[in-house]
Amino acid sequence: MFRLISYQTILLSALVLVLTGCNKVDPGRHLELGKWYNTKGLYDEAIAEYREVIRLYPPSIQKLSREEYENLITAHYNLALMYTKKGWWDFALDAAESSFQLQPNTDTHELIRLIRKQIMLSNNTGPS
Repeated sequence: MFRLISYQTILLSALVLVLTGCNKVDPGRHLELGKWYNTKGLYDEAIAEYREVIRLYPPSIQKLSREEYENLITAHYNLALMYTKKGWWDFALDAAESSFQLQPNTDTHELIRLIRKQIMLSNNTGPS
């Protein structure tokens, strides 16, 4: 069964790449593919796509268009959400804080607060 699921996921991913024409130089397509994977519950694949969006943009954000800047913010925010679904709280906090640094807003601030709360809870429930 495990091999079947992995094989189906690989085939599905390949089909999506062919249908969307996704290539390594278009961060916007990776962002859309990450969103699609998220809706299908394929969180590892979504994480890979959001990370690729972030990797493809230049370190100097001054060179980004408004759309690219918004894509970068969205990629960081959605990456934080994917990490929370995996229970990877420290990674989630880093991604949420990166999103907040790019564009401070109430939703991201609340996400950071909830992640920090979860980190504190998980640190307090360990063995004594």
